Amino acid sequence: MLHREQPRRPTLEGSVAVRDGRRFSFAEYGSHVGPAIVWMHGTPGARRQIPIEAREYAEEHGLRIIGIDRPGIGSSTPYLYPNVLDWTGDLALLLDALGIDDVRVIGLSGGGPYALAAGAGLPERVRGVGVLGGVAPTRGPDAVGGGAIQLAVRLAPLLSVGRVPLGVALTTAIRTVRPLAGAGLDLYAMVQPVGDKNLLSRPEFKAMFLDDLLNGSRFQTSAPLADLVLFTREWGFDLADVQVPVRWWHGDADHIVPFRHGQHVVDRLPSATMSVIDGESHLGGLGITAAVLSELMSLDTV
Repeated sequence: MLHREQPRRPTLEGSVAVRDGRRFSFAEYGSHVGPAIVWMHGTPGARRQIPIEAREYAEEHGLRIIGIDRPGIGSSTPYLYPNVLDWTGDLALLLDALGIDDVRVIGLSGGGPYALAAGAGLPERVRGVGVLGGVAPTRGPDAVGGGAIQLAVRLAPLLSVGRVPLGVALTTAIRTVRPLAGAGLDLYAMVQPVGDKNLLSRPEFKAMFLDDLLNGSRFQTSAPLADLVLFTREWGFDLADVQVPVRWWHGDADHIVPFRHGQHVVDRLPSATMSVIDGESHLGGLGITAAVLSELMSLDTV
């Protein structure tokens, strides 16, 4: 399949009202009337962090993929949820506004906890969950230790107190280096494991990441810090509460979220399977999105 190096704009993009007078911004790809998939971006990321292959698959198969800006990125109102589960109240309103009765949810990395929360909080609407190298709990009965996320755990008091000023500083820094964003992404790729390095060297992936980063950070960049705060708290649900089918993909060379973290979560989910992405690191799931979407669309609740 031939990929366009420059990503096309979404077929629909805008924002909807959610709780407490806040706004949720979204980007939609594919069919306006097809089966819906909500795509939860990683940390950091925004609503356009959806691979070109996934967008093309949606067009070819009549699917409706919706990327969401979490609070504090893009045009979504900044907000810190009390826990990850609470976000599903906003998700339900977004689905209502877009006329979606049932949905499947995919979460990449930091989007993984939000995808699982959707399965726990909205089982009557979520028909299946897919997770690509998702973050595991750090607190509560399902917690697992180790991995890069432990740095956030150690810095949790600082993140909680300094989230807002740190977000302002991060936004300012990104605006300052915007002209160098392409070179910065190349430099980041150079120090990554071979799997992520190969993926980030592909022109269509580089274009997608740059478009998402620059578009999402135009106004604000506090969402990654809010994510880190929430990942150092209990999620508001147990993994045993996720009764919907879950399919998990994880690179066995993941250097950010250890493979054992993914297996730990899968072992505790009532209806989940693990697919190992041989030799791939943290972003490996983004390179197999056609297979991920095909598998997810075959899922249904029991």
